[in-house]
Amino acid sequence: MRATSIIYRRELGAYLRSPFAWVIAAVLLLVDGILFQGYALQGEQLSAIVLERFFYFSSGVALAAGLLLSFRLISEERQTHSLVLLNTSPVRDTEIIVGKFLAALTFLAILLLLSLYMPLLIKVRGKISGAQIMVGYLGLFLLGSAALSIGIFASSFAKNQLVAGVSALAILFVMLLLYLFAKKLDGGVREVLQELDLWWIHFQNGFMRGVLNLKDVVYYLAVTYFFLLLAVKTLEAKRWQ
Repeated sequence: MRATSIIYRRELGAYLRSPFAWVIAAVLLLVDGILFQGYALQGEQLSAIVLERFFYFSSGVALAAGLLLSFRLISEERQTHSLVLLNTSPVRDTEIIVGKFLAALTFLAILLLLSLYMPLLIKVRGKISGAQIMVGYLGLFLLGSAALSIGIFASSFAKNQLVAGVSALAILFVMLLLYLFAKKLDGGVREVLQELDLWWIHFQNGFMRGVLNLKDVVYYLAVTYFFLLLAVKTLEAKRWQ
């Protein structure tokens, strides 16, 4: 735990000091604000519909933030040869992955909190509950966490940051298309692929509407754990190459 804590503090400090991280945050928040103003608030709509639209657009921001904050975490270490120092130190691969992941997740949480004023504006002017906002943000947090884990996995096997970014985007793209692909199939395979989809079933039909389902929470936690485990196993395999 001590090694994980050290890596976490180092990586979080790097995020907080990095102009790149804050530029990402500023651009994503700007895009989120423009979409909120241009589409979510367009016309006379019920407050619940406006809130759904906000979470619809914010889910894209959470996914983008997850990839942009994570694809460089391991590949950058490999490019600068600092990964060799980590591999020769008494630090387990699990501690490296978990420490970096938690740092990125903390910065993602900060980014999401900075957008909180938008649903609060809806609450002031309309009839929505604080619970709906909390459930929606939990969904954004879990969705972003899954994207972070995918980015870290891609970063763990890529030789450079460009390959890591493209690989992470490709994996995410496939997982977002599973629902549409499943609609062309029949039987049990269709149901399985639909449940594996990253957005349509678990976010759109649940968190986006302020509905908390335990199976959706478990799904995102399972996806996050799965890709973090793959990242750890990839690092372990590469350590002995």
